[in-house]
Amino acid sequence: MNTIIERINQHHFWNFHGGIHPPEQKTLTSNKPIKQLSLPKQLILPLQQHIGSPGDLLVNVGDKVLKGQPLTKSTNPMTVPIHAPTSGIISDIKKSVIAHPSALSELCVFIDVDFEDTWQPRNICQDFTKLSSEQIVSKIADAGIAGMGGAGFPTHIKVNTKPNIDFLIINAAECEPYITADDLLMCEQSEAIIDGIKILDQLLNPTLILIGIEDNKPKAIKALEHATKNIDKIRICVVPTKYPAGGEKQLIKILTGKEIKSGALPIHSGIIVQNVATCFAISDAVINDIPLIRRVVTVTGQALSNPQNVWALLGTPVSHLLEQTGFTSESPNATPPVIMGGPLMGFTILNELVPIVKTSNCILAPSKKEMPSAFDNNSNEVECIRCGQCAEVCPSQLLPQEMQWSAKAKDHPQLLKLNLFDCIDCGACAYVCPSQIPLVQYYRVAKAEIRQQQQLDIKAEKAKVRFEARKLRLEKEKAEREEKHKKAAAARKATMDKKTADGGTASSAVAAALARVKAKKQAIENNNDAPVADTEEQNDKSQVQAAIARAKAKKLMQKKNEQEQTLPSSDNSKVEQATSPADDKKARIAAAIAKAKAKKNNEQEHSLPSSDDNQVEQVINQTDDKKARIAAAVAKAKAKKNSEKEHSLPSSDNNQAEQAISQADDKKTRIAAAVAKAKAKKNSEKEHSLPSSDDNQAEQATSQADDKKARIAAAVAKAKAKAKVNAKKAQEQKDLLQVSNSDNTSPLKSSNEELE
Repeated sequence: MNTIIERINQHHFWNFHGGIHPPEQKTLTSNKPIKQLSLPKQLILPLQQHIGSPGDLLVNVGDKVLKGQPLTKSTNPMTVPIHAPTSGIISDIKKSVIAHPSALSELCVFIDVDFEDTWQPRNICQDFTKLSSEQIVSKIADAGIAGMGGAGFPTHIKVNTKPNIDFLIINAAECEPYITADDLLMCEQSEAIIDGIKILDQLLNPTLILIGIEDNKPKAIKALEHATKNIDKIRICVVPTKYPAGGEKQLIKILTGKEIKSGALPIHSGIIVQNVATCFAISDAVINDIPLIRRVVTVTGQALSNPQNVWALLGTPVSHLLEQTGFTSESPNATPPVIMGGPLMGFTILNELVPIVKTSNCILAPSKKEMPSAFDNNSNEVECIRCGQCAEVCPSQLLPQEMQWSAKAKDHPQLLKLNLFDCIDCGACAYVCPSQIPLVQYYRVAKAEIRQQQQLDIKAEKAKVRFEARKLRLEKEKAEREEKHKKAAAARKATMDKKTADGGTASSAVAAALARVKAKKQAIENNNDAPVADTEEQNDKSQVQAAIARAKAKKLMQKKNEQEQTLPSSDNSKVEQATSPADDKKARIAAAIAKAKAKKNNEQEHSLPSSDDNQVEQVINQTDDKKARIAAAVAKAKAKKNSEKEHSLPSSDNNQAEQAISQADDKKTRIAAAVAKAKAKKNSEKEHSLPSSDDNQAEQATSQADDKKARIAAAVAKAKAKAKVNAKKAQEQKDLLQVSNSDNTSPLKSSNEELE
C-alpha cells in the first residue's frame, strides 16, 4: 500500500496489456464551451436507461408534469427512477426505438414540451456534510443516478458499500476518440465535480482519492488541480494517452498496479471507480436537489457544420441534436450514418428519433471522407488469417480470434471458458484486424444470447425450487394429517375402552345400539315389503271390482232407460204380471239396496270390504251361467219395475230412499246382497224345472238382451214360460182337485147308482 502511494505521489504508474493509439479527433469539440440547446418539441423517455429493471409508472397519458417530477418509482434496489426533464404534458406511453445496437423497442413516456420549463419545488441543501450517509444515499437513489461512463450501474448501490475502501478512483480518462464531454465538463464544472467527490468521500471514506486523467486534456487537468489544491486526500493522476485507458480494470491497473481477475469486482480489492460525470450528477442531486435529467453530449463529426458539446435533456431525439449542430447530408438520397457513442465502442442508429439516455455521451456524424467504412454497406470481411494482432492489443488479455470462431459456432460453453464477459467491447481487436472482421459485433451477439439463456436457466431453477418446496410442504402436511388421525383414533379407542357405570364399555354400548338400529331397520323393511304386495293386490282387486260394479250399474241403468222408452204398456203389464208374484216388499228393498250399492261402489271404489267384493264376484261369476243370466233378467225386470215406481214416487220418497241407502252400513249391504243372491238362486231353481225349449228361449232372450226387440222377446218369452208354469201348476192343481173330487164323488156315484 505504501509503495503504491509512493509511486502515485511520484507519478510513477503502471501500464496495462495491449491498447492502441487511434487518431484522437478531439479537437473538433475540445476547444468549444458546452452549449445550451433550445428545448425540443417532444421528449421520449425510455423507462429503463440503466442496468437492472424498469420502475413502475407514476403518470398517465394527459397528465401535466413539472421539471424534475419523477415519472417512475423504484421497486427494487436495481431500479432507478426517471424524471421529467422539463414541464409538459404526457402525450403517450408506448413502445419506441431505444438506444441499442439491435434497435429494440421498449416502453417509453412521451412528453409534449410546454416550453415553460417550470420546476417542481426543490429542497436545496446548503451543507451536505450535515446529512447522514443514509440521507445521501437516498438522495442519490431518488435522483435516478446511474453510471454515466457507459455501464449504467445504479450509483446508490455502488456507494452504499462497506467501509475500508483503499482507493476511490475518479475516471476522467475519456480515452475514446472524438469524445470530449467529460473534458469540457471538468473544465467548466470542476468545482461541482469536486463537491461530488467530497460527498463520495463522506460516504466511503477511502484512504486515497485518485483522479485518473489522460495527458491529452491539459485544461481539465489544470482546472482539477486548481479545485483540489487544498485537498490532500485527492491526487490528480495524469496518465499517458492510450486507448482504452478509460476502462475500469485498465485504469485500476494503471493507477494501482492491481489486476482485477475475471469474474471479480473492484470492490473485492478495496477499490471503487466513479465517472466524473457521475460525480457532477451526485453533486447536483445532493446539494441542488436536481435529479438526473440532463447530461453533456459530444455531437461531433465532419458531417456537422458546428460540432460541439451540448447540454442535452434526457429524452431529446438525436435528430434535434443534429439539427442544432448543423448536420448536412452529403448525399440527399441516402441516409448518412449516425453513430451513438465513439467510433470504437459506439453503434449505428437506424432511426434519428432515438433519444438521448443516461449513458449517451457522444453522437458521431462522420463524413464519407472521414469514415468511409461507415458508408460502405457491403461487408469487407474476409477469413481470419490468424495474424494474432487482435490478441496483442486486447487490454483484457483475451483470445479474440478463438472467441470469434466460438461465437460463429454458438459454442457458448467454450465462450465462457474463454472469458467472453471480460471483454469490454473496446473494439481494439477489430481496429487492428487486417481481415476487417467486426469482432466486437460477434461478441455482443454472443453475450446477448448467453444472457438470455442464463435468464431462462434462472427461471427454470426458480420453478424447480418452487416445485421442490411445494412437494416438501405437501409431504409435511400429509404427515401431519396422518399423525393427527392416529392421535384421534387412539383417543377414540381409549374412550371406547373406558369402563362405563354399568360395568361395560362404550364400544359395547355402541355395538348394542347399532344392533338395535339394524334390527329395527330390518323389521321396517320386512313390514314394508309384505304390506306393499298385499296393498297392491288389494288395490288391483278393488279396482277390478269397482270397474265391474260400475259396468254393471251402468248397464242396468241403460237397460232401464231403454225398456222405459221401448216396451209397450201391454208388455210392461205382462212383465209386471210375470214378476208380480215375486215383486214383494223384500224384493223391492233388495233392488233398492242393490241400486244403492252400485251407486255407492261408484262413489267409493276403494272402500269395499273384501267380503262384499267376494260376494259381488260370485254374483258376477254366476252371470256367466245360464241360471245366473236368467236371474239377472228377472232382477233387471224387477229393477225396471222398481225404477218405474221410484220415478212415480214423490221426491220426498226418493230422498228418504237415498238417505236410507246412504246410511246403509256394510252389514245391510251384505244382507241385501245375500237376499239378492238367495233370490237369484231361487229363480234358478225354478228355472231348472223349465223345459229345454223354454231354456232355449230364455237363452235367446238373454243372448239378444242387448237388442231392443230381443230383450222384449225375452221378456215375453219369460212371461209366457212363467204363465205356462203357472198354467201347468194350475192344471196340476186342477187335476188334483179332480182326483180328489173323483175320490170324493165315487161313493156318491155308487150311492147314486145304488139309488138309481
